[in-house]
Amino acid sequence: MSSRLRRSLVLTTLLAVLLGVSGAAAPIGLAANPPNTKVAGIDVDATTIPQLQQLMSSHRINAVNLMNFYLQRIRQLNPTLNAVITISPTAHADALAADKARRDGDHRPLLGIPIIVKDNVDTTGMPTTAGSWALAGSTPGDAFIAARLKAAGAIIIGKANLSEWANFRSGPSSSGWSGIGGQTNMPYVLDRNPCGSSSGSGVAAAADLAVAAVGTETDGSIVCPSGANDDVGVKPTLGLWSRAGVVPISADQDTAGPIARNVTDAAVLLGAATGVDPHDAATAAQAGHAFTDYTQFLNDHALQGKRIGVWRAGTYDPSLTGPIVEPILNNVITALRAQGATVVDNTDTDIDVSSTANEFGALLCEFKSDIASYLQTYTGAGYPKTLHDLIAFNNAHPNLEGPWNNAVFDAAEATNGRDAGCTALRQATTPPLQRAIDTLMSNNHLDAVIALTNNPAWPTNDDPNLGDLAGHFEYFVSSSTAAAASGYPDITVPAGYDAGLPIGITFIGGRWAEPKLLGFAYDYEQATHVRVPPQFIPTIGDALFPGLPNPPDQVQALRQQATHAQRDPVVRSR
Repeated sequence: MSSRLRRSLVLTTLLAVLLGVSGAAAPIGLAANPPNTKVAGIDVDATTIPQLQQLMSSHRINAVNLMNFYLQRIRQLNPTLNAVITISPTAHADALAADKARRDGDHRPLLGIPIIVKDNVDTTGMPTTAGSWALAGSTPGDAFIAARLKAAGAIIIGKANLSEWANFRSGPSSSGWSGIGGQTNMPYVLDRNPCGSSSGSGVAAAADLAVAAVGTETDGSIVCPSGANDDVGVKPTLGLWSRAGVVPISADQDTAGPIARNVTDAAVLLGAATGVDPHDAATAAQAGHAFTDYTQFLNDHALQGKRIGVWRAGTYDPSLTGPIVEPILNNVITALRAQGATVVDNTDTDIDVSSTANEFGALLCEFKSDIASYLQTYTGAGYPKTLHDLIAFNNAHPNLEGPWNNAVFDAAEATNGRDAGCTALRQATTPPLQRAIDTLMSNNHLDAVIALTNNPAWPTNDDPNLGDLAGHFEYFVSSSTAAAASGYPDITVPAGYDAGLPIGITFIGGRWAEPKLLGFAYDYEQATHVRVPPQFIPTIGDALFPGLPNPPDQVQALRQQATHAQRDPVVRSR
């Protein structure tokens, strides 16, 4: 083992011990006595960023108070949740500086607000590892979006755990597992899966380990952990947030985005990180379409007079999950109509996603080239520089990178990278899907489309021969690919529960539709107030869908199908 790796192992292991990322069982009494969420008598779980700013300006609280609260929450809860990999060594000093800046008249929108970012976003002073020991100790400078958040006054207090390599390594896998961080656990029911790959970010926001968080998505990894953890998540239009300095899967689908407990905070973060980055050509297209303040579009009458389509076909199995999720979807429709929207709910509102048959093939070849570009640009001497090097590292360190395999890595390595064939796969995926969404909305005169975000969280399974049971059935509920592969925006908002397990509703729109979607999401949120804080319940049993009387033979049949599916690995949200 190299001296660099030994030093990294020692440093990261020490951090793990200090932060409690060991995967320990829930502290006794945690579910019966959920941790306090109040600072100076203020319930921060129910307080928005603009409200926190007003409270700090009126001297009710300050940035140091907030920082101490969140650091204590992490110390208390992270041994159970495994949501945070690293804490910033400058967190306290940054809070002191924020309080001084406020006294000096600074009124930036995120001044003194503690934020956690996914551990594939480069952040000065903290390692960026994508959850893998192969990058342990790698400390590139701030990604463009990290720098923008800091420029708006945010304090990045830590890095969130994730599905290793954004869930683009193993088949099967366990969503929320990484070699460095272990298995992330969801705070509503601890033995249920938080969904990947921005699992740590989703849990950190839900469990008040920070005011809000940043996740990344290639297909589902912002919206699914947001839906599963009762958060609001925004997957922006590709090019609204820079991808430079973010560990990639594919520049053709990747984007980071905000995850928060409410639409207001998501809107604040979204605007803070926009900007044209000379190192990411896609951001040039945002000129005239991007805003630094999206809170101006939050209107509790935004749905009045609008036409909202309902996308059902192919997003869930009516016979399997329909009895659980359809009542929740129907409640959403009722709420939209009560807010004055016209709801179009028929077979015409079916997004044709047939072109996504080529998506995975495109991602494989794009990843081979794009990960090498990141490694060669942002990591120092002694680190892997190609996908081949990463595979070799994993094979050489099974004790660190097990129990999962390299099935997706191997499939990507077998491609030629970004060649003409790879380009053809992408052209067969993204433009047809964009046309399908544009045509659907135009033909039906729609302002947005809604679809269920996720099914109730499944029990976490760390069997390397099985992995995420739900992963072999495309989540049972899934609507992420339309926005992900098209590069169009979507936003998920809490919609309901099955036995205490959250389910979200997604609003999908055309390119640069963030202002409109945020308005709709805010109006729906304010009309319904669905979200309740997590209670850290240890378990609700092994049934996949607690709201259904699943007989044991049905569950066993699903497990047998999943076992047979190992011959054709399915990649979960990434």
